[in-house]
Amino acid sequence: MSADFAAYVMTETLKVVALLCAPVLLFGLLAGLLVGIFQAVTQIHEMTLTFIPKMMAVALAFLLFLPWMLRTYLDFATAIFSNIPNYLR
Repeated sequence: MSADFAAYVMTETLKVVALLCAPVLLFGLLAGLLVGIFQAVTQIHEMTLTFIPKMMAVALAFLLFLPWMLRTYLDFATAIFSNIPNYLR
């Protein structure tokens, strides 16, 4: 395996990781932003108020995107493992 090919595999791995993390992180970010706006408008500055909505948003993101995330991850893992003989050349 050449260094260029190893760099390519690592780049693809990082792309898949970023792609899989993006929906969950975006849901958490959106929930935090909405709660922050709500706190600014109502002048309620309770630190624990942001925790539950963020956790619910992340759980919702997992429920919505888990089938797609699993399919994407399994396709990538299958491609990596099925090409191991090619990598060793």
